[in-house]
This record gives sequence, C-alpha cells and structure tokens, in this order.
Amino acid sequence: MTDKEIILVIDDEQPTLKMFSLLLTAYGYEVITAENGQMGLDIFKEKRPSVVLTDIKMPIMDGIEVLKEIKKVDSHAEVIVITGHGDMDLAIQALNLDATDFINKPVQREALEQALSRAAERLAIAKTEGSQVTVEELPESAMIGVRGNVTANTMPHLTEAFETAKAMNKSAILIDFEENASINGAGITGLMNMLQFNRDAGVRVVLSGLSTNFRTVFEMVGITKLADWLEPEGKDH
Repeated sequence: MTDKEIILVIDDEQPTLKMFSLLLTAYGYEVITAENGQMGLDIFKEKRPSVVLTDIKMPIMDGIEVLKEIKKVDSHAEVIVITGHGDMDLAIQALNLDATDFINKPVQREALEQALSRAAERLAIAKTEGSQVTVEELPESAMIGVRGNVTANTMPHLTEAFETAKAMNKSAILIDFEENASINGAGITGLMNMLQFNRDAGVRVVLSGLSTNFRTVFEMVGITKLADWLEPEGKDH
C-alpha cells in the first residue's frame, strides 16, 4: 500500500499521457492514466484521487462531461482542465462547472507546477474553511483576505466579511486574494453580484492578488469593470 497522493490524468493522446506520467511521478505522485473520459470517470469512482487533470477535447466523453460527472460524485475534487491555447471560452465554461483551475496546451512545466501547487494549497485550506475569509482594518481601507477555493459555500462568509468591512467606514474596501486562491463559476457570479450592488451604492472596492489565469477570467467576465485593480507592485492602500 502506498501513501503517495494519487493523481488521475485523462487524455486521448498517448504521448501526452506518457509525458504527464514521467513528470508527475518525478514530482512524487502516484499517477493513474486514462485514454478517454469514460475510462477516467470509472477510475475516479474506484480510486477517488484528490486531483484530476483532464483534457477538454476528447472523443467518446469530452472533458466538460467528465468534469460534470466527477463533481456529481465528489464536489470537492480538484479538477484541472487542459485547454488548447486561447480556448478561454472553454476554460470559463469549465470554471462555471466548478473546475478549480486550467492550464493550456502545450503544457508548460511551470504552469503545471503552479496549478498543482494551488490545488495542494486549496485541499489543505478546505479542511479549515472557516478561516478562508478574514477582515483587517488598515489605516486607509478595510481589507478582506480571501484564500482557498471560492465557491457558493464561501459567499455567506464573504458577504458577512463585506458588511463588517463597510462598518469600518473606510474610503475603500480591498479584497485581497492570495495567489493560490481560485474561484469557480458560482463564486464568480456571487462576487459579481456583490460588486455590482456595492458599486451602485457608492462603495469603492479594490481587488488584488490572484494568479494570472483568474485575473484574465475576471477581465473577460467584466469583474474588473465593477472594481479597481491593485497591481502587485503597487499596493498603496
């Protein structure tokens, strides 16, 4: 019996599976591979790996269907989808179905390592969900710190934190996402509704942090039109 963390890779291209097997084994994972979505889903039900990497475009069952079915079995599973370069519409569709991250083909080693690192952090944080959202009073703003995977379950905590921040009567509320944080479709919708409501009420909100992936998604769905963005090198709150 092994105590290594199990990771499942689903892709219909054998060279890609071989590449992932070699790389992930070197990282210390026990790697299981599947050549199509249905096989991957069957393996997931049997082995219950905490992390799944799945290609989006596959015959028989594509990655979106795989994602849907895995989430029916285990809503907390970390599913990282592999998209073609520039397939942002598919990436956003996957996030709306609770994928927790995405990487582009051809897969860059650094991007893979970062996605796996974020997944590992989120799995650890999920065990302490209550501490996922914090509020801190700063001289010129109220700062809400967000870590882990932001989902529909996070929104009540975030809403409560936002009300606490508003009560501090600062000139702005800063929502500071840790770099390893992610946000799924329900989280994005909840955040947009919150930002829209507070912008209409005249509350200035500033966003900071998050990985480049999610910042790109925020720009595409229009979140950056509802709040200012603080660049990492210019935290001037």
